[in-house]
Amino acid sequence: MSNSPVPVNIADKLAQFSDLWSQKKIAQLNDYEVKLAKLKGEFVWHKHDDTDELFLVISGRLTLQLRDGDVVLGPGELFVVPQGVEHCPLADEETAILLFEPVGTPNTGDAGGVRTKAPEPLA
Repeated sequence: MSNSPVPVNIADKLAQFSDLWSQKKIAQLNDYEVKLAKLKGEFVWHKHDDTDELFLVISGRLTLQLRDGDVVLGPGELFVVPQGVEHCPLADEETAILLFEPVGTPNTGDAGGVRTKAPEPLA
């Protein structure tokens, strides 16, 4: 029996979980992970000294608070937070996002703490 290539259906993957602020790995491209997360509320201020971080909003609305001003994203919009730039994600309503970043990038960057979680793979 051969394994046929199967596309990743983002809506199906989002339907598999409901926990907030918990990244779910859905694919890997070279040394980068493609992850989904559902957000609501405010995260922690942090930065990633060694990498940029891509946020793509699938549904809802995400505010990326930056020290120089906020970036507000709606569905279908993305923003790349440059490496070393302090940011704090904020979602007033439940928001689904796709993240693209190097394998092993901590979700809390340099802040650490109790909200640090490794991404969980989704089947």
